[in-house]
Amino acid sequence: MIKLKRAYEPATRNDGRRVLVDRLWPRGVGKEAAKIAEWLRDLAPSPALRRWYGHDPARWTEFKRRYRAELRSPARRRLLEALADEARRGTVTLVYAARDEERNSALIVREALEKIPIA
Repeated sequence: MIKLKRAYEPATRNDGRRVLVDRLWPRGVGKEAAKIAEWLRDLAPSPALRRWYGHDPARWTEFKRRYRAELRSPARRRLLEALADEARRGTVTLVYAARDEERNSALIVREALEKIPIA
């Protein structure tokens, strides 16, 4: 099972393994309170793509296209496959900092994870 949760929401037992999928640590969130098991900053959008998008809803469709292309790189594909294996064994919660719960990179990561075939 793959869940999504903002970094600013409290961690719960139901979260399972909490994985931060942002390049930057969420402002004002302490490492102890975040209860992050793993920080996959290399899975996050590239700095250039993140700056270009700037959380502008008008750029969402193009951002998704570009980020999906980035996720097809061999290094990111390996990270996705490892994360998909973890999700098959138990709950994984993708943690992100974006305010917009309908347009954020964690949604795209979850979508990519769900498309990985079971080995």
